[in-house]
Amino acid sequence: MKFCLIVRVIWCQLAFALSLVSGLAHVTYAQTIEVDIRPGHSTNTFKPSEALGAGVDRIPLAATDKIFTEPVLKQILSTGWQTVSYRQNTELYVEAWHWNSKGTWSEPGQRGYFVGDATPTEFIRHSFGYPLPHAGFSQPDGRGYSRLTDGDVSTYWKSNPYLTKAYTSENDALHPQWVVVDLASLQDVNAIQIDWADPYAKRYLVQYWTGLNPIREAAAGSWVTFPGGAVTDGKGGKVTLQLSRNPLPARWMRIWMTESSGTCDTHGSQDRRNCLGYAIKELYVGTTTKDGKFHDVVRHTADRAQSNTFCSSVDPWHENSVINDRADQVGFDLFYTSGITRGLPAMIPVAMLYETPENSVAQLKYLKARGYPISYIEMGEEPDGKHTLPEDYGALYLQWATALHKVDPSLKLGGPIFEGVNKDIEVWPDARGRTSWMGRFFDYLREHNRLNDLSFISFEHYPFEPCKLQWSDLYDEANLTRHILQVWREDGLPPGVPMFISETNIAAGSDESFVDIFAALWWADFVGAFFEAGGNAVYYFHYIPLGQSLGCHNTSPGTFSMFTTTKDYELQQPTSQYFAGKMITQEWVQPGNGDHKVFPSTSDVQDGAGHTLVTSYAVLRPDGEWSLMLVNKDQLNPHPVHIVFEGEKETRHFTGQVGVVTFGSEQYQWHSNVKGGTADPDGPEAKSSVTAPKDGVFTLPKASVTVIRGKLAGSL
Repeated sequence: MKFCLIVRVIWCQLAFALSLVSGLAHVTYAQTIEVDIRPGHSTNTFKPSEALGAGVDRIPLAATDKIFTEPVLKQILSTGWQTVSYRQNTELYVEAWHWNSKGTWSEPGQRGYFVGDATPTEFIRHSFGYPLPHAGFSQPDGRGYSRLTDGDVSTYWKSNPYLTKAYTSENDALHPQWVVVDLASLQDVNAIQIDWADPYAKRYLVQYWTGLNPIREAAAGSWVTFPGGAVTDGKGGKVTLQLSRNPLPARWMRIWMTESSGTCDTHGSQDRRNCLGYAIKELYVGTTTKDGKFHDVVRHTADRAQSNTFCSSVDPWHENSVINDRADQVGFDLFYTSGITRGLPAMIPVAMLYETPENSVAQLKYLKARGYPISYIEMGEEPDGKHTLPEDYGALYLQWATALHKVDPSLKLGGPIFEGVNKDIEVWPDARGRTSWMGRFFDYLREHNRLNDLSFISFEHYPFEPCKLQWSDLYDEANLTRHILQVWREDGLPPGVPMFISETNIAAGSDESFVDIFAALWWADFVGAFFEAGGNAVYYFHYIPLGQSLGCHNTSPGTFSMFTTTKDYELQQPTSQYFAGKMITQEWVQPGNGDHKVFPSTSDVQDGAGHTLVTSYAVLRPDGEWSLMLVNKDQLNPHPVHIVFEGEKETRHFTGQVGVVTFGSEQYQWHSNVKGGTADPDGPEAKSSVTAPKDGVFTLPKASVTVIRGKLAGSL
């Protein structure tokens, strides 16, 4: 490597000397892209047909029949994304999922717990979610609200019976259930009224939070039990607790429940699930005065303007009469037969947070009876977003794993499908002081000798905040991606367990950055960094084109999709994300199921602040060609780069005919307006075949993604 260093130093000195001789103060000389191809230095291997996928989510019902047509799907598939992940969305809305509208109910009158019919009969084109009537979330996705502060004592929140000893085989104290109420600002509090339903808590704590926000900053504070907040022999009914002699300032309040009465709720004793867990009709928080009167500060209303509440879990009991049929979880038969999966095995979800194992088992039996290929099964959806503690998720995970593996022991199960995150998910400390969600989940599986039931981990990646994007965010993406993969390893990821990003885009809300050239550069940089850092599969989101949102402040329209559309879902034109997909799936890699070996590369192309302006990602393709995907993040300037491949004993470079494909600001420009916008020019990529320059220098246009592909010569 000493020889390689000498060559590089001489090269830079020569270029600098030439610039001085020319007398031009601003001449740009080639800087270096170095690919490390020494034996044993490959960082990863992947197959495009398995590793480069896209996600199909819940869509408006009106869109399904217009999108799932041969002409539209042909254009969608033309981008080159391969395997598909079916996204589970009903759990974000706190709904039960009827993947098959035909099935059986646990109680008369089409209510209770539902199990879909596992025997294929009619073609399943659509499927829907059913809102849960015992929810405790004030702000889930959609229009739902909490029954804890809805002002109606005929309704109630109830926890999930599958988190009780009857199903976990563990003491209920190991899976405490809780509710939290946010009083919106600091309030003087010395009393609480809890109107218990059945089953009620016999043993519980009433606590306040010492930090700023226990939901967003779970490790930056602690829960403190009020002096009068410990109850060891609760009797149910409407209870007023004098929490302290004098009022204490509190904004966030928690009820932490560890022992249930086992009494049955309004649905009766015929089903034991009705008698497990905890249930509360209404919460009231405030003060008592000397005359004994209670003064409530909670806002009670049956809508999302109520005092905000959160809960540990929700009973999946529901009724057929309440359905969300505005949004369509695309029916499995349509999904698999439409062509969108390319006939490849697909990643399939099972609902778990608000579901029963029996319904998930029926779902898998149905898919197997149809002969539909499955690659992986994701368990539940975004437990971090639903504030599920890792031990609770783990308990459900093991119940579902046991049930599903009875259907097919070879099924590859995983999760937890985190929301898009850039750092470790932290939760309230447990008795051992542990705050890492993922670490505690791994520990739970390990302590139950069930790590073998975890075939992969999956999570979402939305690295930036909507409406706060700057061009300079491009400088951060590669490190953000590398960092989060390393976080999971440090949390205790078992060796050999693959890491999938099963849903991803720039941010959780779209704006103009999704449709201008920024998006293309971000996609190339993200995908390259992910595989170089050891990631195993990534799924573009959203595969289905659904038109533009108005974006930030209703003035920055954008879309998650690869195409703009009319209001009737007719495709108009491809966006920068479409071309980025083609650059990745059809130019950088060799389409198919051949192994691609990833090798690390470095760049010394920097701006005055030390930001890396050009990033490089190298793969050795099955056809023997070396392929570099280079991202020039400089908005204004092209950059000549000297590309070298450092072997164990020699430095190598491209030779012979080299393919060069570029997509950048010269091929695509977005012109925004408040109604949407258009791209002009709108591609295509610029392609050429050139003789490899003897000096190994290639010029990268400003704001561009360039793929350079060819064979290597020997020593310089």
